[in-house]
Amino acid sequence: MFSTDRQTHRQIFLDAWRKSNAQETLEPLESQLVEIMRRHPEYRPFLEDGERALDQDFSPELGQTNPFLHLGLHLAILEQLSIDQPRGIRDHYQRLLARLGDPHRVEHAIMECLAEAIWRVQHQRVPFDDSAYLYCIQRLADD
Repeated sequence: MFSTDRQTHRQIFLDAWRKSNAQETLEPLESQLVEIMRRHPEYRPFLEDGERALDQDFSPELGQTNPFLHLGLHLAILEQLSIDQPRGIRDHYQRLLARLGDPHRVEHAIMECLAEAIWRVQHQRVPFDDSAYLYCIQRLADD
């Protein structure tokens, strides 16, 4: 699934969406991706315009959200929850779910913490800080 090549990475999303729409059999990962994509109808134009989406740049400075990054962060969070890694994320998720009541809203809240942690890794060239990431989620659950 994971690739450092942007087009290859994006193609996985596009192929899963196409297969789903054609009612073809999906691999387990593809099923998970399609479920995430269905929760984001605002991204359907990108998913259905495959060739353009493969090469399109998305500029946060211009207020653009990269749908592939956003969907990928959802997938990363679901994977973290499935294996409870970093350890304790499941408990924080459950506490936040009790507070917010909607799993999708919880994923979006956690996504803010994950994006911040990834930004720190990229811009400060430090290892991923599990403790800071979990503390960010804990603060959301405690508010």
